[in-house]
Amino acid sequence: MIDERELATHPVVQESVQHNARTVSNIRAITASLFGVAAGTLGLESFPGFIFYFIGTAIVSVLIFTLKADNNPKAYFFRPTGDLWVGDMFGGLMSFVLTWTLFYGLAKA
Repeated sequence: MIDERELATHPVVQESVQHNARTVSNIRAITASLFGVAAGTLGLESFPGFIFYFIGTAIVSVLIFTLKADNNPKAYFFRPTGDLWVGDMFGGLMSFVLTWTLFYGLAKA
């Protein structure tokens, strides 16, 4: 937890934290749809499709951690574990399933 001394030396700017959370949410929404397109085009079914999504989401989290957060997520997120690693993972799942079924149907038709 953040103590008072740390807040005095490194204040949390709420607008910046919200902007960072929105940026990560947008990245996850776009990549979830792209993973759905890829899974549907590859013809993945059932568990392999969901495993593809979760592995892809983990890779996106690592890329955000290294490229966007500069290996220091505490500087950019209020709760780095929740916001960066598991945030919006299940929110993007519906977009993934929607595009996955659409492109699976188009590829198999």
